[in-house]
Amino acid sequence: MTSRNWVKLFLSTLLVGGLTTGVVGFIVRWNEFKPLFVPFDFLEILSVLFWLIGVGFIFSILSQMGFFAYLTVHRFGLGIFKSRSLWNAVQVLLIVFVLFDLVYLRYNAFAKEGESILLYIALAAFVLVVALVVAAVKAKLTNKEAFIPAVFFMVVVTTIEWVPVLRVNEQSWVYLMIVPLLVCNTYQLLILHKLNEKSQLQKQQKSKKPTK
Repeated sequence: MTSRNWVKLFLSTLLVGGLTTGVVGFIVRWNEFKPLFVPFDFLEILSVLFWLIGVGFIFSILSQMGFFAYLTVHRFGLGIFKSRSLWNAVQVLLIVFVLFDLVYLRYNAFAKEGESILLYIALAAFVLVVALVVAAVKAKLTNKEAFIPAVFFMVVVTTIEWVPVLRVNEQSWVYLMIVPLLVCNTYQLLILHKLNEKSQLQKQQKSKKPTK
């Protein structure tokens, strides 16, 4: 990827993260921010929006760090296992392990006496469903071999990025962080091949230019 397209990806993902967090923040923490709207306090609402967008920028940067880390890990995995099918099998095992931990460890650590495990299962299932949908789109846009890596990225890497908030387990922050992470990761995953193709085209056009 050319440096120009990398900068474009960075800035656009930053914007996606900021705007998503700005919208989701008011929805998830509506009970906290509702008094600002009655009566309508424009300046206070604007300051909260800017704060949420700033938080979204942080989420976006975490997402981008995770994305580029995964691209490196994916290449290492293919090199180590020497077989795409074997590396895919390892990724599937890791997906199952992370989903199990996302339910079992959080339930054991944070569930109150008599609390149902269903809410913990639902949250993990939500992440998995989003991952499957995004992976299906990615495979359709590129090739079927992209499906398992895409699911791995959307489940495993997103969960790793989510860990700081999961450890605290403050409900509003758990929801506030996961949605922008999923949106940013989806955006990066689905636009990557387009930027790579654009970069290749730009390099070809540059190489064809006559030298003076």
